[in-house]
Amino acid sequence: MDTRIAKRLVWTFSLLAFFLCILTARLGYIQVVQGDLYSRRALARETGSVVLEDYSRGAILDRNLSPLTGSFSANRLVVFPKLVDDKRAVASGIASVMGVDALEIKEQLEAGPVRLPYPLTPEQASAIESRNWKGVVVAPVNFRYGSRPLAVQVVGHLGRVRDMAEAEELSERNGRSYGLSDWVGRQGLEKFFEPVLKSDYPISSARLYIDAAGNVLQGLPLEVNTDEADPTRSNVVTTIDGAIQSKVEDIMDRRAVKGAVVVMSRSGDILAMAGRPSYNPDPDKIKDYMHAGKEIFLDQCTALFQPGSIFKVVVAAVALEEGMVSEDTMFFCGGRKDTLISCWHPGHGEISFARAFAESCNPTFARVGLSLGASKIIAYAGRLGLNNQAITGYPVLRDNRQNLNLIAQKYSLVNSSVGQGPVLASPVQITAMMNTIVNEGIYRQPRLVSEISGAGGKKQTFPAGEGKRVLSRETADRLVKLLGMVTSEGVGREAYVPGFGSAGKTGSAQLGDDMTAVNAWFSGFVPLHNPQYIITVLVRDGESGGKTAAPLFREIAKEIMKLP
Repeated sequence: MDTRIAKRLVWTFSLLAFFLCILTARLGYIQVVQGDLYSRRALARETGSVVLEDYSRGAILDRNLSPLTGSFSANRLVVFPKLVDDKRAVASGIASVMGVDALEIKEQLEAGPVRLPYPLTPEQASAIESRNWKGVVVAPVNFRYGSRPLAVQVVGHLGRVRDMAEAEELSERNGRSYGLSDWVGRQGLEKFFEPVLKSDYPISSARLYIDAAGNVLQGLPLEVNTDEADPTRSNVVTTIDGAIQSKVEDIMDRRAVKGAVVVMSRSGDILAMAGRPSYNPDPDKIKDYMHAGKEIFLDQCTALFQPGSIFKVVVAAVALEEGMVSEDTMFFCGGRKDTLISCWHPGHGEISFARAFAESCNPTFARVGLSLGASKIIAYAGRLGLNNQAITGYPVLRDNRQNLNLIAQKYSLVNSSVGQGPVLASPVQITAMMNTIVNEGIYRQPRLVSEISGAGGKKQTFPAGEGKRVLSRETADRLVKLLGMVTSEGVGREAYVPGFGSAGKTGSAQLGDDMTAVNAWFSGFVPLHNPQYIITVLVRDGESGGKTAAPLFREIAKEIMKLP
């Protein structure tokens, strides 16, 4: 045989073998990896089905695996009109049991398989089942939203895909298939984790087998499947403790508070993030809140605010760590007429550094800040996390208004030393700063999500950080004692928790051109010895940290300490 012909045959067979391998691999992938998906699609074409969940989507869970949206299951009526012998009689019978108009029921039976929207009492369900109507079944339906969803500004909400252009953009970005009937995360964790929360098919449905012409296949029963596996959806497991979150929100609502509360464990895990005003994320109700503007959807726990005198914790940390002051170093406060900066007090006169911290004396801390200089304050504020907006598992966008370098601008240092001027911080950042002191000078980045849990035991974990030492243990211990003075004999006495003790720092950030509006802060920990919880309270439009935020801190701490 000619050598050239032989070479061509070898190349031809090699190419055929190559393409055969590719085809085999593709068929294997479809059969093994996507086989379940295609079989379900084929099944959907061969059946008339009713989905038994209002939103086919993974859950967002608290640390104990309870859904933060308040998901629940409740019985509803499912009707397959093709099996119903006398639609008029069945519609009339259902209407009499349910107490609704028969014509309304009959109209719903004209469209095809349907899940009736009416809530069912156990007595009504029993009455329906006793009639033994063909094509009518009482089935459990999974509802995503309960009467009281938790942490809604963190969890976020859903919205319909707006148009085909958005559907195509979502499909390309998330690597999933979207259509106009799909719901998509619009905010918060629902948006951040959209690619893993989205489901391609329901895990619960009622199904009737039909042929290609749409006729019911005789001999095959009506099926109700309530626990089908769905490898396309995953659950997001947060660090939030639902019991603590619920307590915090109860108290905020009872007090009609506008602001934010963060509760953190010593590990850096966020146990509660609550903001007010809030909204109901149920898509059927969310339209009622659209007129309220963007603020109601804002996650106030990660938003930036002037921290007021809570920033004195940073100044105190620098001064003690650098050896610039001791607790007994004396200063002079001229009160409201002080030549450097006015004080809330008529005049403390001669005052020690420790006493100035407990009494939140502005002139003392302004003088300490000037002695330290902007560069040291900027450096230590950064170490304490006040330039780090990152939260493990919660990819919030950075707000570039937070810029510690602005402290070094001309005329800014005095105001910055008392937490005014260009200084901005979020409630989460303040909580992490306070946690650093509790943890003997070790900073731990806050964490909100611990894992993504998928079908078949698949998991993606978000481990807590190991922590980084940013203050000496000695300085942290001295700060703990100063913070204890605030609640035992200083301006934060209203934050003292009987039976457990507590420690912390007040803050009153004056806002507006006339400086009459106040953001009231208290950040601290409970119990005083062996602290379990670090809590930050921000009350917008309050009176002062000591009068408005401190009592709220105490109430929250007392309720949390009662929990098992």
